[in-house]
Amino acid sequence: MPQPTRPFARAALATAAALALAVVLSGCAGLDVFGARGEPERDADTKEITSSGQADVFAIEVGDCLDEASADEVSEVPVVPCSEPHDQEVFSEFLLTETEWPGVEAIEEASITRCDAAYEVFVGVTWDESELDWYPFTPTEDGWETLGDRLVQCVIYDPEGKTTGTLKGAAR
Repeated sequence: MPQPTRPFARAALATAAALALAVVLSGCAGLDVFGARGEPERDADTKEITSSGQADVFAIEVGDCLDEASADEVSEVPVVPCSEPHDQEVFSEFLLTETEWPGVEAIEEASITRCDAAYEVFVGVTWDESELDWYPFTPTEDGWETLGDRLVQCVIYDPEGKTTGTLKGAAR
């Protein structure tokens, strides 16, 4: 039986990334040029999200729980405490080491190799044996070139719907 293909999301919206870069380079990084974003709060010790909000895609971390983003390219994602019902969880991340843009296919191949290996450690079974699924947040070519974005984040979800708590060790 052929394996299902995984959807691949793109991590940065080019216009927002360029605007953000312009703000940082102009020395106005402290200004909220995007309006009130309702940024989530994190526990000072555990770094876990304690209140829901919109998080810059570059601020999400392994262990963060997300509600589904509605676009292929995103600059912000809705995050929630993992103790609340949520759609997804960041379970691993890695940096791509190429200096030149490797292309979408190369990034997808690296994502499959690295995220699959991390998936088995995180869930407790291989992706082939699991009823859960994953996809990566990956850099766009524009983010690669203008922001130096090399981060791939592996995101797990239950195709049956929302979960509460972590999927770490779910073994399903």
